[in-house]
Amino acid sequence: MPDPVLPAPRLRALTPADVPALVELALRAWAPVFESFREVLGERVYRAVYPDWPTTQARDVEAVCLDDAADVWVAELGGRPAGFVALRIHPDDGTGEIDMLAVDPPAQRQGIGTALTSFALERFHEAGVRLAVVGTGGDPGHAPARRVYERSGFVGLPLVRYYARLDTDAHR
Repeated sequence: MPDPVLPAPRLRALTPADVPALVELALRAWAPVFESFREVLGERVYRAVYPDWPTTQARDVEAVCLDDAADVWVAELGGRPAGFVALRIHPDDGTGEIDMLAVDPPAQRQGIGTALTSFALERFHEAGVRLAVVGTGGDPGHAPARRVYERSGFVGLPLVRYYARLDTDAHR
């Protein structure tokens, strides 16, 4: 039997009433990413780098939603937010940046991340942007995001960020 045809998300501009739902959605979406960070970094370094990631991430999502320099779009399924993307256009260097993208876990693997990425690229193209940029992690928790971006034509530049706890005897 063929896979069922999933409804396409409806994309619309952010409204102020969306912000609390998007914060909660993002925290659910990024929980596996932070668990991946914990596994990669180890508990001691993880706690030093991300002592309270839910509070920090909630603040960051709220900030991007309220930032006039960001263009935030919501993907709706069944009248409810299922994902969002925040875009920034940098006219000084002609780039467009996907600043933030999240899809609610129950709605993942339904093409919403791809739809949001494609939408972002269309908006950039319409604005005359020459180069689109997105940042994501190289850890296992970001693998689905990397797949979406690579399928959308992005080319990754591997970067590594190292951490060392210096408040212990481990550095001696």
